[in-house]
Amino acid sequence: MKIFNSAVLGTAACLVALSGAQAADLPVKAKAVEYVRICSLYGNGFYFIPGTDTCIKLGGYLRADVTFNGGGIQGTPAWSGLAGQKSRLSNYYFARARENLNVDTRTATDYGVVRTYFDANFSWTTGTYAAAAAGGVGGTTYSASPLNQADGATSGGGFAVNFAFIQFAGFTIGRAVSMFDAPFAGYPANITDALLGGHSDQTGVNQFSYTADFGQGISGTVSLQDQVTYYQTNLWNASGLTAAGFAAGAYGGNNFGGTRSPDIVGMLRVDQAWGMFQASVAAHDINAGYYGPAETSGHPSNKWGWAGQLAMTIKNLPTGPGDDIDLSFGYSDGASRYVWQSLVAPTVAMYGSSGLAGAYQGLSIGGVSDGIFTTGNGIETTKLWGFRTGYTHNWNSQWNSALFGSYTSVSYNATARGYICATVTTFLTPGSTCNPNFNVAQIGTNTRWSPVKNLTFTGELMYTLVDQQYSGLAALPAVSVKPAALYELKDQGTLSLAFRAQRNW
Repeated sequence: MKIFNSAVLGTAACLVALSGAQAADLPVKAKAVEYVRICSLYGNGFYFIPGTDTCIKLGGYLRADVTFNGGGIQGTPAWSGLAGQKSRLSNYYFARARENLNVDTRTATDYGVVRTYFDANFSWTTGTYAAAAAGGVGGTTYSASPLNQADGATSGGGFAVNFAFIQFAGFTIGRAVSMFDAPFAGYPANITDALLGGHSDQTGVNQFSYTADFGQGISGTVSLQDQVTYYQTNLWNASGLTAAGFAAGAYGGNNFGGTRSPDIVGMLRVDQAWGMFQASVAAHDINAGYYGPAETSGHPSNKWGWAGQLAMTIKNLPTGPGDDIDLSFGYSDGASRYVWQSLVAPTVAMYGSSGLAGAYQGLSIGGVSDGIFTTGNGIETTKLWGFRTGYTHNWNSQWNSALFGSYTSVSYNATARGYICATVTTFLTPGSTCNPNFNVAQIGTNTRWSPVKNLTFTGELMYTLVDQQYSGLAALPAVSVKPAALYELKDQGTLSLAFRAQRNW
């Protein structure tokens, strides 16, 4: 019996082992592969991130630019710094290659869509003149990007974050386009970044904003935005005004203190089939530093500046399908960046010819500020007004052309003019006129060709005239390669030419 029981148990154990081995050899059902699915909730180009309910869209462009007779690759007129001096040491052209990348994610929630957006540029740009050669001999030393200083290259690579923000339940938090901007910003019909007469902040500003949608295409926004870097021009202490500074368009030492308040922005916008209308207003706190190097020297009291802008886009024009007109009008008092847009340097010193006997050359001077003061006195705010407009006509699906222009006026009150002219008149010749007010007129045209979808070639021509109010002769010291001499103070103009090739994806 014992032998029988042992045999039965042994056989059972073998069967259990065999059945386990066979089960292990059976194929296991694989998990279903989750393929990337199209997300049609937010327009073309969105896909679901696998394993989530979040949609993502990747985009960007590759762009190549060349600007001739400009102050830089952004198309700024050759009217300040080395470009304005028009010497053999300044570059006549600038070139840049840029790759832009943006990432847009969106998720539907009980509170509405949660959106994040990131946009950045990778650029390679022509360098420029940096300093005179050592040893007193003529020559050129080029600036070099920190990425290229080891090999002394004359160009530089760079990385810049334009936008990085979260949108949730009507709030926008992070770095985004200013809510003061019109949808066309500084580009009513142009491609260059130097059209004045209104606000433009295409590289974004840190902000905390809330937008309410009232329906029927009507929306309103209130915003707190960082004023550092993009929303300050100059705050001059004219007690430090010198002839050398004047020759560069500066009326003293720049004397901003640290920020005390963000800019406060309000905006109301209407979008309809006929186009768009927008009204914007901003309050801007001006906080000065000290009169001298120590806090015991005292300081002027803070002052609030403000700005307003009206903007409009008109569509469905009788001249052709897709044609439109963009226009804006802006005014500022102590908040000059809202009219003298943030991508343009706030000083003008443009040299040219002169037919006046005894003058070495002609010179047009202009300086833009939020305000100006002298030691022991308060801040006098600077007033600007301007407008800009552009008209685009589509000849067919591949060709379009545009006309655009702007006019900007900068004015100082009688007290501010007194601060400036108290020093400037000491180096003006008898019979000359001291008046720091000036105007800038710009007009341009471009033509775009798109032989295939998302590939565009553009050529643009723009003329800029500086109508300054000084007259007569100024005895100025040597500045860079310009000698100490008499210079005729007169209006100057400059013509710039830009070419661009861009592939969007």
